[in-house]
Amino acid sequence: MPLWKVLVLIIVIALLGWGVYNLVQEKNLLGKEAAELSEVLKSLEEENRTLTSRIEYFQNPENLLKELKSQFNYREEGEGLIIIVPNVTSTSQ
Repeated sequence: MPLWKVLVLIIVIALLGWGVYNLVQEKNLLGKEAAELSEVLKSLEEENRTLTSRIEYFQNPENLLKELKSQFNYREEGEGLIIIVPNVTSTSQ
């Protein structure tokens, strides 16, 4: 085989090798990105389940009123408030 054919063949093989190397690098990078996105997806799915259960809980008016009273110290008209203070024992004299 003439020398120029050998050189062309070597150049073609080198270019193909370089292309395969770049493809493998890109595959590895995309694999890592897919794993990260999968973890984000799991996290968002868990958050979605939590929010859905809270929505279902608050759709009951009794639960909504209970939460309103506990968080904002809300009382209905005529409703009293009882504060229970535990007995504190002191050992100091």
